[in-house]
Amino acid sequence: MKNFHLHLVSDATGETVTSVVRACLVQFENVPSTLHQWWLVRTEGQVDRALQGIAQNPGVVLFTLVDPVVSERLITGCLGLKIPCVGILSPVLAALEEHFNREVDKPFPGRQHALDAEYFERIDAMHYTMAHDDGQLMSGLDKADVILLGVSRTSKTPTCMYLANRGIKAANVPLVPGMPLPDEVLEAKNALIVGLTKEPASLSDIRKNRLRLLDQSEDGAYADLELVREEVLSARRLFAKHGWPVIDVTRRSIEEASASIMQLFAKHKGLDP
Repeated sequence: MKNFHLHLVSDATGETVTSVVRACLVQFENVPSTLHQWWLVRTEGQVDRALQGIAQNPGVVLFTLVDPVVSERLITGCLGLKIPCVGILSPVLAALEEHFNREVDKPFPGRQHALDAEYFERIDAMHYTMAHDDGQLMSGLDKADVILLGVSRTSKTPTCMYLANRGIKAANVPLVPGMPLPDEVLEAKNALIVGLTKEPASLSDIRKNRLRLLDQSEDGAYADLELVREEVLSARRLFAKHGWPVIDVTRRSIEEASASIMQLFAKHKGLDP
């Protein structure tokens, strides 16, 4: 099967164009493609070097360049090579200019990565989340924005890390069979508490894989399907008892589960999602 080349050009870290392209690529199954990444392209000379590489492996060019001179150089070069060239930001900026009835301010590559208050809020949330991962630190739980509860291997930690990257202080507490729920969870009156659950058969398989990686026996209670089913049911009863929202992560990605939690958090704070 033919291998397709895609060239991603950015005047910053390439985070935006990469996210957009990956979101689009997953809609095309079994299409092999190679991504060529051209980051920190901020001068016409750097554009020319990127064009040389594009000419060697022709393919669609997608870019996020805010400097009109630099972006025009790329567009003109691609026209000469007869290669499609798409500006990811262009239609959005045009729509905002019309809506705001003003042109964009002076182009500033990488402006979204400036060290502003929001940036430091994210860093603070990351520190908090790492300190309160897997119930390892119960003090300060009342300062959490979100507390995730769930039995082992229900994606609590990666979901919390994703939320922290969005500036949300997220703690997670594991539900262990035979162990009572820590009082600190019930005393955290301001936090949104969310239960994570997973289909027992899927959870059992994941635990078995975990045990294999650790070179441990799969015959114990940890991965036994019937015991896992009881564990999940007990957790659901706990969530229902306290009226906590529940998210089934069986067929959800970390991003999808986090998006649902962020919507719940917006409602919890009295904000529109």
